[in-house]
Amino acid sequence: MTKTTTQTQNSLHISEGVVLSIVTEAIKEVDGVFALANLPNSSKSKKVAISLCADAIQIDIGIVLLTGIKLKDVCEQIQRTVKDSVQTMAGVTVSKVNVFVTGVCTEAKQ
Repeated sequence: MTKTTTQTQNSLHISEGVVLSIVTEAIKEVDGVFALANLPNSSKSKKVAISLCADAIQIDIGIVLLTGIKLKDVCEQIQRTVKDSVQTMAGVTVSKVNVFVTGVCTEAKQ
């Protein structure tokens, strides 16, 4: 008995807006984040930029952090959380998450 299977190609398209929503929600989970901020050198005042590189995406995030925290630790946590969330929820490979700290702020100004 011979079993014949026909393979069909399916495609799935995930909009940049969906990835942006996942990134924004993931950042809210990280302690020490005050707010998103405009990316440096961005002509469009973007807070998050998503670009396709080969079969993966690169995510750039502008951020303002709270004072009194270890900036490096918080940035590394943002990178891990964003990468894991996007890869898990969207099934898209993330090659890089670049975090640009554009300022620090006290909670009282919120």
